[in-house]
Amino acid sequence: MSNSEEALKYFATSAGLVTVKMMMFGPMTAFYRLKDSAFANEEDLALSNKKDRRTVFNHPQIERMRRCSMNDLENIVPFVIIGGLFAVFSGSSLTTILWHYRIFVASRFLHSIAYLLPLPQPSRVLCYGVGFGTNLSMAIRLLMNTWLL
Repeated sequence: MSNSEEALKYFATSAGLVTVKMMMFGPMTAFYRLKDSAFANEEDLALSNKKDRRTVFNHPQIERMRRCSMNDLENIVPFVIIGGLFAVFSGSSLTTILWHYRIFVASRFLHSIAYLLPLPQPSRVLCYGVGFGTNLSMAIRLLMNTWLL
């Protein structure tokens, strides 16, 4: 198996892990909306057993999950693009590629934990910064190896 094929295998695992983590926010949000009758859409109020039915836009836990989910989108989508290209075109060693993936995945899981519990700052910002820095490192290494002038 070539270095690129092996790296793509690790990339698929890493991308799969962070994508599944990101997808879990949908069911978690639905759980809190049903549990607390905190529906944001008029048509969903029929699911509530409350007498005083009205839309809710400021449920603290749902808003926290929504913000965490948006942060995932801002970081995981670039990882999926950059990470896949990094596996094939960066020219980096398999060890370097693997550590970039491991660090990014760990940073996103820890970021979600820090966001949802919530843990005191600077825990969340450090997790974000590590993940962002990992994406940036992959992008720079990729561009340095593929830049055509």
